[in-house]
Amino acid sequence: MNLKAVLEGMLFVAGDEGLSLDNLINILEVDKETLKKIISHLDEEYNSDDRGLKLEYYGERLKIVTKKEHAPYYKKLIGEEAKEPLSPSALETLAIVAYNEPVTRIMVDEIRGVSSAHIIRKLVFKNFIKEVGRSELPGRPILYGVTPQFLDYFGLKSTKDLPEIEDVPETNEETNLFESKYKEEI
Repeated sequence: MNLKAVLEGMLFVAGDEGLSLDNLINILEVDKETLKKIISHLDEEYNSDDRGLKLEYYGERLKIVTKKEHAPYYKKLIGEEAKEPLSPSALETLAIVAYNEPVTRIMVDEIRGVSSAHIIRKLVFKNFIKEVGRSELPGRPILYGVTPQFLDYFGLKSTKDLPEIEDVPETNEETNLFESKYKEEI
């Protein structure tokens, strides 16, 4: 049996979900080294210019995905879907969760300085964040973390691929909103 072909078919059937390496090892009944060789051979074939697909790891899952350089053609095929872009507050909340996971809603609120309950509900609904446990704090609040769909959406293999946050120096200067350095000329 050609295990490379079986692997390709399994990844196709799994679709957006992909498959974990442990799952592949169990199903194909091979050891980790053998699986890595099979994946490597399939990956070599996909890296050819005459192929439209490639293998990608998103989180702990292996998937077959289309090549990004072909995206303009795929968009023409399916038509540009009108995706509702994420609002700045949703992006801010996602960043807080991604960089601090696991995190409670109250922790997000403290960092943002405003209530995030509504945004967190939307992000859970869109499957960008999910409940990953319960805190030991009083009331045992829900802990949130990012999902594989978050990684997929932003093209990340794991949260380790997030860009480094630059340190912003704290300043003790207060800004006087009534005195601007830009004076109105008469």
